[in-house]
Amino acid sequence: MYRVALWMVLFSTTGLAADIAGTWKATAEGPNGTMERTFVFKVDGDTLTGETTSSMLGKSVIEDGKVDGANVSFTIRVKLQDEEMKLDYKGKVEGDTITLTVDAMGQTIEWHGKRIS
Repeated sequence: MYRVALWMVLFSTTGLAADIAGTWKATAEGPNGTMERTFVFKVDGDTLTGETTSSMLGKSVIEDGKVDGANVSFTIRVKLQDEEMKLDYKGKVEGDTITLTVDAMGQTIEWHGKRIS
């Protein structure tokens, strides 16, 4: 009976969060063409951490990250022309694909990514 109860607890908590841990490559269309970004996600319960890198903005640490079922949200800070900006991402994971949106300088950018490891 104890084992059954333990399995029920494990399955009820692990089934809630999307499997987002790992490395993801994403692209988005910007005003100057296609942009690429790599996300390295780590998950602890419903807390999302990690880092992201782009050729244009460099490396950023993921802050205030949350996983709620298939939904994810997090913030990064970037420096663009000596000005620091906070970018708030929201998205959804479906298997090995992810769609994220972020508002940057009055424009909504939609990222489409795939898990690479």
